Amino acid sequence: MSTDPVTTLAAVPDTVFVNATVITVDPARPRAEALAVTAGRITAVGTEAEVRALAGPLTETVDLAGRTVLPGFVEAHGHPTVAMTIDGPDVVDIRPMTCPTAESVVATIRETVAAAEPGEPLAFFGWDILLQEGLEEPTKAWLDELAPGNPLAILQNSAHLSWGNSLAIKAIELTRDTVDPDGCHFERDERGEPTGKAVEVPASLMMMGTPFNTSPERAPELLAHEHDVLASRGLTMTGDLGLRAAMRPVCAELAVTDRAKVRVRAYEMSDAAMRSGAAPGDGDSAGGAMFRQIGIKMWADGSPWIGNIATSFPYLNTPQTAALGLALDHRGCANYTADQVRDIIDAYFSEGWQLACHVHGDTAVEMLLDVFAEKLPEYDRPDHRTRFEHCGTMTADQYRRAARLGITCSLFVDHIYYWGDVLVDSLFGERAHDWANARAALDAGMRISFHNDAPVTPVEPLRNIQVAVTRRTRSGARVLGPEHRVDLDEAIRAQTADAAWQLQSEHEAGSIEIGKYADLVVLSADPYETDPHEIGDIEVLATYLAGAPTFTAAATPVTTT
Repeated sequence: MSTDPVTTLAAVPDTVFVNATVITVDPARPRAEALAVTAGRITAVGTEAEVRALAGPLTETVDLAGRTVLPGFVEAHGHPTVAMTIDGPDVVDIRPMTCPTAESVVATIRETVAAAEPGEPLAFFGWDILLQEGLEEPTKAWLDELAPGNPLAILQNSAHLSWGNSLAIKAIELTRDTVDPDGCHFERDERGEPTGKAVEVPASLMMMGTPFNTSPERAPELLAHEHDVLASRGLTMTGDLGLRAAMRPVCAELAVTDRAKVRVRAYEMSDAAMRSGAAPGDGDSAGGAMFRQIGIKMWADGSPWIGNIATSFPYLNTPQTAALGLALDHRGCANYTADQVRDIIDAYFSEGWQLACHVHGDTAVEMLLDVFAEKLPEYDRPDHRTRFEHCGTMTADQYRRAARLGITCSLFVDHIYYWGDVLVDSLFGERAHDWANARAALDAGMRISFHNDAPVTPVEPLRNIQVAVTRRTRSGARVLGPEHRVDLDEAIRAQTADAAWQLQSEHEAGSIEIGKYADLVVLSADPYETDPHEIGDIEVLATYLAGAPTFTAAATPVTTT
């Protein structure tokens, strides 16, 4: 970064951060004690004495009381314009992390219905048969009985499935003649009438109705609140994987206000029209690097929790898979044919878009690899950074093949923490030990990232790092594939520098280097001095964006003079 013009700014910095343990994620200088910031950019990284010597009478000094500083965390695969509804007042959170039992889920739904006004639409998120034992797939009849006077819809925890009662079906004007969105469908009975079940995004989101599909009037406030939530978790940049075109102006407008706390790199949903109203790189016009639309998102297959990932091996035959409604020796299938993937590549890749492909099953991965191997030579894009997302059952051979094609992967390692025992005991047996195999990806020479796919799991980058290093489940009873662990350096890079690279932002974020934005997170402990199994419990004390605080914990020791 030494050639960046910002290094020629005035010698006296606006701010110096001192008395810190600085983990830079810069191989040239992995550790430091202090840094200086001018006009939001880092202008010096070094020892306490070196940086303090740069300060002038008007320089603000931030004393971090010996705490650990890292580059701000980067969520390569988030959904802030969806999660804002979960964290807002219009959707009731019934995720396993909030309602751990079936009884608490049903009680929460009944209490919400009882308190609602007649006709008020009700939306719930987080139904999970696997983790909330005793739940079954809700039927339209049961939902009608629960809420005879209210449109009521429930979104499954993966967001790939939803259910609505009769009034919810009516509210979204779903009929037997409604055309299914591309790559998903509304289930219909033998007479062709909607049953209230919607399979795959975006059909599942459509079923949720007005509480989930936020009105333009309320969207700015909800999105600003979501930025506050993300900043409190130490995030300074996030991907928005599945941006709806209607939310583009909301994101761009927020980006030029002081309510924007996190840099956003957006990927619009692929649709049947296969075109976008934006161009690659469109975003805020103020030059603050706060919002850019850089890619297109597609769903090659679905979710492991509802049985629709395309694998070369069957699900186990267990009470849990029976409860999911899966037949004996069930195997999922892809959402697209190879020809449809070719069409998507031709439509978007030729326009310069980066493609992000949701894929879990090894069969779906193989199909994508075959198509990209065929199509990539048609385009002169050596640095295309095509992304595979989640990659649950992707094999070591497939990681090697992907790396040769210039494809990068973002892995949902937090699955191991929350669902690891279920993956082994209920769904896939020994095959589950290879889930989200970050070691294989790195050994293939690939740059990877970790993510939480919020709102599927809470935004918790430190937990991701813990899980990648230990591969231990939440129960503590099992380690999935100990040979697939990564080291702490690799895990931190996957949550900072390499995640920023995937989001086409390595020139401005992801490490503490001269010329980059002063996007920082202050932690209560040094991950390198913490028991690996407790890294996820480290507290975020403060978050800074371009050197300005976006979050400060009540008990933070940070002092400013």
